Amino acid sequence: MMNSPEAESSTHSESNDKAAPSTSNVSGQEENVPKSEKSPLKRKSAGPKNAKTKKHKKARVSRSAQLGYTVHQGEDMLLVISNASSQYDGSVWKPQKRRIKKKTVVKGKVKSTQVKKLKTVRAKPKPANNPVTKTEEDTAAFVPQKPVDHRWGQSLPEEVLVNIFNMVVVQDGAVPFLCRVGRVCRLWNAAASSPVLWRKVCVSHCWIASGKKQLPKTEKKIKETFDWLAQNRFSQLRDFSLCHWSKNANYAVEVVSQSCPHLRSLKLSYCTGLTAGAFQILGQHSSSLQSINLQYSEFQVEGLLEYLENHGRQIKQILFTHALKNDRLLAALSRGCCPDLELLEVNTKLDSKNCELSICIHALQTACPKLKTFRMLNVRPLHKTVRSGADSTSGFPLLEELCIATTSYSYMTDKDLLDILFSSTRLRVLDLRGCSRITPPGLATLPCPELECLFWGQYFSSHIGLPSPKKGLHMVTQKWSQTLQQLDIANQLFSEEDLEIAMRNLAEATEADKLRSLNLSGTRITPPALRSVVGQMTGLNYLNLSSCRYLPRGVKRIYRGQEDIHQLLDKLE
Repeated sequence: MMNSPEAESSTHSESNDKAAPSTSNVSGQEENVPKSEKSPLKRKSAGPKNAKTKKHKKARVSRSAQLGYTVHQGEDMLLVISNASSQYDGSVWKPQKRRIKKKTVVKGKVKSTQVKKLKTVRAKPKPANNPVTKTEEDTAAFVPQKPVDHRWGQSLPEEVLVNIFNMVVVQDGAVPFLCRVGRVCRLWNAAASSPVLWRKVCVSHCWIASGKKQLPKTEKKIKETFDWLAQNRFSQLRDFSLCHWSKNANYAVEVVSQSCPHLRSLKLSYCTGLTAGAFQILGQHSSSLQSINLQYSEFQVEGLLEYLENHGRQIKQILFTHALKNDRLLAALSRGCCPDLELLEVNTKLDSKNCELSICIHALQTACPKLKTFRMLNVRPLHKTVRSGADSTSGFPLLEELCIATTSYSYMTDKDLLDILFSSTRLRVLDLRGCSRITPPGLATLPCPELECLFWGQYFSSHIGLPSPKKGLHMVTQKWSQTLQQLDIANQLFSEEDLEIAMRNLAEATEADKLRSLNLSGTRITPPALRSVVGQMTGLNYLNLSSCRYLPRGVKRIYRGQEDIHQLLDKLE
């Protein structure tokens, strides 16, 4: 075999003599030229054989395969070995792709065009023949490996997860939070199924928006889901609330009554459709029930009255909304169907008008001697005539909170207030907002030596029936200066001198640091009177001075926090 260039050239010359002269120059190039670029060629006259010789192709030189890594110099004179999966991909040098020229014939002339060379696949070099690759394998042992991705939620003890979930349940409720986190993994599902987390549950309209109708399929799904919750989650349920259920409220109460033997509190808010049958099942299965809250809900009053007649001795809390039919409940309580009642609340909406409630205080005191909290919110009580023998009542000796607040005008007088509290020596909270007929001498005669919260502001919009400016506020502050923590006298028409004496009584008390909240909005408080109380009350956190016309500009606003109140003291000086 001849490897010299002379032998190779002689071999090509012999092959050219045998070939046709008209096709010797383009036969090798037509295979790669597109059909559209081909053009018919004319035969040329035969010339000398060696006039034009074919250009010899260069012998292909075999190149070694490209390495799978690159070694280059990095920062601080360090040699960095990077491969295809390295973080230094942007700094690896890559050779430019080789471009070859193709010849095309246009009208007898040869025109060169650039065509990209196809990428060829080369075999990877063997590790045994490449000593540098061996060094790469040795250095790979010192590269730190990424830690295994263990999710923290799957490695925590179940007790820790239960405590974390309990913090969320206290703030946001058990539903739908526990239902969602139970789908994360098996560990979370086991923690979310703990009966401790399901002792207090509130279910609202989570399947359908309020005001829309329920399809039969949706109603079936609601019942199936509620059955599953009652069987698998409500075994230790204590407090249950149902909100905004226009349908299936009766079914929910029945299921909870039958599946939850430890139920103590039942609350229905803005619900409709509760029948007497639900109260019957409630009485048969819920022997531990102590609290019933039916505010802003529609129900059959006859069913609830029958339940109270049969099981009223176990009830300690009742809350309902004022209505013509619901007022029969107050008459039933005055007859003594709930002798152990501790909380009674009757309310109505803020925009309601003429909400007058006839009530016999002496009969209620005789029927509920253990009452601790008595609230009539936005309801004007009308006292009935006292029958014979009612004077022997003992009143409310355990009462701690009395609320008769209203946004409209109230007819309660000092005598009416004394009839309710003549034996309430444990009273801590007294809310008389809207009771404009109550006077400071009437408050000073109450047998409540340790009153902590007094709310006496006037918030009704109409000023019809307002009395003349009051006097004697210093009697109130002198009586409870040692115990008051919250005082609200907003929009009370006391004189500047009376306010100054009252604030001085609070400031000179030995236990002055007990006062935390003071509302003087709309009063005639002056800077000297305000300076005395603010300078001494180091524990004051809330101060309302809005709409105080006797104060300078820039001061009449609400102050929150001790630092903000101390800045006010600098302005007053």
